[in-house]
Amino acid sequence: MDARRVLILVLSNYRFKHLSGGRFNLYSDRYLIPLDDALQIENTSAMQKKSDLNAIEDTKVLRLAASTIAIEKAGLTALEKALKNSLAAAFAASVRCIAASKGRVIVTGLGKSGHIGTKIAATFSSIGTPAFFVHAAEANHGDLGMISINDIILALSWSGETIELEGILNHSRRFNIPLIALTAGENSSLGRQADILLLLPKVEEACPYGLAPTTSTVMQLALGDALAIALLETRHFSARDFKIFHPGGSLGASLRYVGDIMHKGDALPIVKAGILMPEAMKVLAAKHFGCLVVIDAKGSLAGIVTDGDLARNITRDLSGVSVDEVMTREPKTISPDTIAATAIALINQYQISALLVAENNRPVGIVHFHDLLRIGVA
Repeated sequence: MDARRVLILVLSNYRFKHLSGGRFNLYSDRYLIPLDDALQIENTSAMQKKSDLNAIEDTKVLRLAASTIAIEKAGLTALEKALKNSLAAAFAASVRCIAASKGRVIVTGLGKSGHIGTKIAATFSSIGTPAFFVHAAEANHGDLGMISINDIILALSWSGETIELEGILNHSRRFNIPLIALTAGENSSLGRQADILLLLPKVEEACPYGLAPTTSTVMQLALGDALAIALLETRHFSARDFKIFHPGGSLGASLRYVGDIMHKGDALPIVKAGILMPEAMKVLAAKHFGCLVVIDAKGSLAGIVTDGDLARNITRDLSGVSVDEVMTREPKTISPDTIAATAIALINQYQISALLVAENNRPVGIVHFHDLLRIGVA
């Protein structure tokens, strides 16, 4: 063994720290041992940890997962019951207060409540209620200037005693800014100062030690979503409005209007009623839509000839048959201002490949399911 020794601080669980050089104070629970011995202890400890990980049973993990969901579900059930009873008046008052506001909703909180608050603010903003999140601690260092007297403050704190909220609470009282509290602490500092108290029922956390916010944050998030959807309905926020705030991604694609993506004009495979099938088939082959739009003498929609119609007449001699005898009357149509998500839903529902776009019973376009897939509508 090398005469040189290294100070190794060994704790009771065999975790240690190497120290070399300098001066050290040794305590009764620390020992001076050779480096090789310390490395052997560490290797043994690592093997033990690996063994413990391997010993974890899938059934136990799944049981814990199911238990977590069950506990959080119980919290949501308690919240649902509260909304029908003790929480009903405060919830309705919150919706009225926010809907009547000329400013924004300032959501604030700290820790896990702060993270939930960030999501609530984002949801509000995306569906027509202007909102943003102000960090409770940062508010005490200048961010109070982001809040105007026309705004409404929605403060989240499970206990209601978050010290960092004191600055923003005092600010709301000083300038008479409406304060809505989302808390389980009825007699807390936050609860007492609030104009409207959204009192959450006290429930069991899914954390086995009752420490990590789990059930409580799920309930906060659910009540925030409930407020957002209630405001959406109150303000008659439509899918068209939704599109304004969601232009990107698959969601933005699903909110595009059919009139923006449909084929129109000379691209349409239109034939007049009474035309013989051989002539109609030439148009079908030239336009590549797999269907024919049939119009009457006034230009109104009379019917559609699809590949299904042709399959049903495959045994017939169509050389002297008009499109009127083959077409499907009263085909499925949509208007140009229908969103793409609705169009793909109808295509899937009726198991067709294309939809006619019509206005006042006149064909103005065709949207094929390939067009919808191309822009990202799944």
